[in-house]
Amino acid sequence: MKYKKKKIHNNFTTGFINITSYGYAFVNVNEFQKDIFIPKKKTNRALEGDLVKIKFKNHFGYFKNKKKKRIEGEVLKVIKRKRKNFIGILKIKPYSKYGSVIIYNKTIHVNIHIPNNKLKGHFHNEKVLVRIVSWPKDYNNPLGEIIKVFGFSGEHKTELDSLLEEHEIPDKFPKKIEKEAKKILSTKDSDFNTRKDMRNVNTFTIDPIDAKDFDDALSIKKLEPNIWEIGIHIADVSHYVKEGSLLDKEAYTRATSIYFVGGVIPMLPKILSNDICSLHPEKEKLSFSFIFNINRKGKILKSWIGKTIIRSNRRFTYEEVQKIIDNKKGDFYEEISTLLFFSKIFTKKRLNNGAIFLDKIEIKFHLDEKKNPTKLCLEKNNEAHSLIEEFMLLANKKISEFVSLNSDGTPSQKTYIYRVHDKPDSKKIFLLKKIIEPLGYILDVKNLKTSINHILKKIKEKPEKNIIENLILRSMSKAKYSTKNIGHYGLSFLYYTHFTSPIRRYSDIIAHRLLHYYLNKKKCKSKSVDFYEEQSKHCSYKERIAIDIEREFSKFLQVKYLKKYHIGKEFYGIITGFTDWSVYIDLLLFQTEGMVRLRDIKEDTYILNQKNCTIIGKKKRKIYSLGDKVKVKLIDANIEKKQITLDWI
Repeated sequence: MKYKKKKIHNNFTTGFINITSYGYAFVNVNEFQKDIFIPKKKTNRALEGDLVKIKFKNHFGYFKNKKKKRIEGEVLKVIKRKRKNFIGILKIKPYSKYGSVIIYNKTIHVNIHIPNNKLKGHFHNEKVLVRIVSWPKDYNNPLGEIIKVFGFSGEHKTELDSLLEEHEIPDKFPKKIEKEAKKILSTKDSDFNTRKDMRNVNTFTIDPIDAKDFDDALSIKKLEPNIWEIGIHIADVSHYVKEGSLLDKEAYTRATSIYFVGGVIPMLPKILSNDICSLHPEKEKLSFSFIFNINRKGKILKSWIGKTIIRSNRRFTYEEVQKIIDNKKGDFYEEISTLLFFSKIFTKKRLNNGAIFLDKIEIKFHLDEKKNPTKLCLEKNNEAHSLIEEFMLLANKKISEFVSLNSDGTPSQKTYIYRVHDKPDSKKIFLLKKIIEPLGYILDVKNLKTSINHILKKIKEKPEKNIIENLILRSMSKAKYSTKNIGHYGLSFLYYTHFTSPIRRYSDIIAHRLLHYYLNKKKCKSKSVDFYEEQSKHCSYKERIAIDIEREFSKFLQVKYLKKYHIGKEFYGIITGFTDWSVYIDLLLFQTEGMVRLRDIKEDTYILNQKNCTIIGKKKRKIYSLGDKVKVKLIDANIEKKQITLDWI
């Protein structure tokens, strides 16, 4: 059967424009499977994401087994701008009519010009917020005005403040919110008598050395020679942050604390996050607890969930606990070693049940007095981290099961907020397979989890460990919040929630409130499932923004560190990606990605073979594949672009 030609001439339509960094663009139109191509000279002052009216012509449809012809069009007018404000770096040249604001984050494809008469008081290389004022027809660039200065590009505070502005994250709380938080400090807690009293049980917190907010504490008491009572106590934030209050609305808007090197933008005012709610030692604190009896085989004999009052005996750092574990002595050694013993049983059970075991490595920086990075370290979790992690995973799992299942194991149909993690996308797994096989690792797609764990075990002491772990992480689906439970693929849990960090995550406050309703034999009639699903989506969205900010700021510090200490040095890396003009390489020593331009590889002229994810030399026919280990030289680290340029050795 032959496909008939379909002719459409000089049609008009509207759509949102996607402009490339080269200036040409595409407009998505529902009527066609393929986007309409807009040449560089016909974008008519449109900017990325604008709603535009376009005229297109010469669409001839397609024949069987033949590619569709490209539909070409031109922008007639901009109907609505997506945005008018942009963050960029001001460049001022002597004797020029304009200053120029360069935007490096691809939100706009042209520089914004600032007339000289509006440059008074401004300096070259300032990072600024600029507003587009006009774009005259005969001008190649829009004209703007500077409405905010963050400081000079590359400085710690400048980069952080501009990142927060870009994502509309306030770094301070409104006065009325602070006022409401201070009122709580003077309000006496009235429900002490209704809470389970845990003040006389040995209890402690274990947190990072620079932590200010302590969400969780562990208690342990020996009941019999082979039976212990363990308590997982979580700060009872929902007791103080009442639903519908100004504080609650502010916390919901923020949805998460944002952690970055050298500080935090908290979800709650510091008087709450660092003081009232935080489980400080030697102070009576309100908590929501999961308490259980466990035997030496790691079997939970019975459990209780409810509101408690605790008094932590000691605040530990991870480093202090690890030292106690290593030296087999110190404060609360018996309690810590017992908890570690049980945490290892929980880990083994998870892995036997099919959980993926990723031994994550974190990038840590040492900063000087001016907050410049002086040292970059790659730190992996130690036993102290694993101890806390396993007990928090257990609490999240058991709380979720308690709400979701009746006593006979049947589904309760109660509304709850779950932390869900879908199966990985098959295309991403195929790409992962392609990258790691040249390195000698075989991925069995039919027994994916077992195969991944086998690879993770194999790479434990190998130089490519960090990169393969990152590639596995990238191949996985993103975890999110939802009222629709599909389980957690990575952890191999059928039921899982986030309950253990309510000081820094709004999702956990929702989980606390719903659990409180059910413990009090109340059906959650006041809010619909749709209401909680909307809140879940909001928390997932805000989490992604926080992760993006944290990663981008970390990338800035990496680039700044490499620029100061490692230009001209040679390193080994793994090829992680190709484009038509470049090769992307993860530097093994720093866990950061750099780029080599194909045209700069002097040994041959290389071209991309997209199907096989390889590059091949025209003369020598040498092939480089994803996953190949190569030696490179660091030739540039551009702080403004957050980009590392490498030379092929």
